[in-house]
Order: sequence, then C-alpha cells, then structure tokens
Amino acid sequence: MSATPPSGLSEPAYEQWAQAEIAHWREQMLRGPGGFDRMAKGVQRRITALIPERVHAAVTRVIEQLTRGVLTGSGWTTSAPLREAPLSARDARARSAIAGYRTTAAVEGGVAGAGGFVLAAADFPALIAIKMKLLFDLAAIYGRDTDDVAERIFLLHIFQLAFSSAEKRAEAFHHLANWDEATVPHSLEDFDWRTFQQEYRDYIDLAKLAQLIPVVGAPIGAVVNWRLTARVGEFAINAYRMRSLAR
Repeated sequence: MSATPPSGLSEPAYEQWAQAEIAHWREQMLRGPGGFDRMAKGVQRRITALIPERVHAAVTRVIEQLTRGVLTGSGWTTSAPLREAPLSARDARARSAIAGYRTTAAVEGGVAGAGGFVLAAADFPALIAIKMKLLFDLAAIYGRDTDDVAERIFLLHIFQLAFSSAEKRAEAFHHLANWDEATVPHSLEDFDWRTFQQEYRDYIDLAKLAQLIPVVGAPIGAVVNWRLTARVGEFAINAYRMRSLAR
C-alpha cells in the first residue's frame, strides 16, 4: 500500500513528499529483473505448461471480454470527477476507497477459496470486476472523466503495469510516464490486448492456483485478493500523482 504521509504537512510540503514517493516508485518500476524474478518466471513457465491449452484459451477470453465490457459498457458508472481539490485530499479519499474495495475482495476471495474449483474459477472474473471498479472510482477522485475512452485506456495501462512481469514493467511504466492527452489513441482496438492478457494471467496464476488447495484455500483466497486489490490501488495512486504533478 502507498506510504502514509507525515501529519501536519502544508499542501506545498505534501506535494514535495508525493514527488519523493513518485521518484521511489519510478526507481522500482525501472529496475531490471533480479535473480528471484527470473526464478519465479521459470516456475511460472513450468506451471503454465501443465495447464491445458483450452484452459489458457478460456481464461484469455474471459479477461478480454470482461475488460472490454468494463471499458465500453454504459452500466459502468462512477461518481462525478472531483474538481478543485488539493492532492492531499485526493490521496486521502483514494486510500479510503482502496480500503473498502480491499475488504470486499478479501471476503469474496475467502468464500471462493472455501468453495472448491467451481467457486475459485468464478472468483477470477469477479476479482477483475472489483479491481476495475476501484480504478474507475480512483479516476473520479483524481478529477478524471471516465466517459472519455482515452481515460479508460489510461486505466488499462495502470492495470497492465500493476501486473506486468519484471521484463515488461519498464515498458509498461513508460506508457504512463509519457502520457500525452493530445496524442493518446481513442480506440480500444489500438490497445495491445495480447500482452495485457498474458501478463495478467501469468502474474496471478500461482496465487490463484493455491486457492484450489483444500482447507487452506479460503485464507489463501482472502489474502491473495486483498493484496492484488491493494496493489492495483497503490499503482493507481502513484500514476495519478505523477500525471497531476507533471502538469
């Protein structure tokens, strides 16, 4: 979760603190893969090879259909963008929103983990929906209008960065760091769906497979969902801070 700021800061001091947080986050995002990353990726490849291709294909379809539905569906609404608020107030609201969604995701993951394969499989699309709805709410908190397709594409890039491998993380980060509202594509067809699907699926495979283990599936599901939701929220806070302060 994003670090808690010192109390009693003036707004200029708060923005300086936020800039330091962004610099630290940038350093993490641009760091190359280490030995642990390479080992984890090797384990991931071996596990992935054991899963039937038809399962991979089904998961890939679910990810694309869900994310496309979220980004294009008129039913996905959120509150009006928050205007004329200082960054400190936006960050406070964002942390509160993340805490609520984190709890919801943990409860859903615990129930699914206790229900065996069928409920654990159902947890996969449910968790995507929870995290996407969180991103919509955070966009509004930081003053962004998600009726604009370009803003929804920005959400996709946050999501992709949060679940990118160490090898792909720097590339995903540069999409956000160099975001140009004047030239950003306004069509979902221009988005790299294949990479998006593969990176997300590979990132969570190990964690979600552990949810299928009898007896311990429920606590594992709760913890995994808590952490995955907190992660996407933390990345969103830093992405919107970086975009706001760059202006």
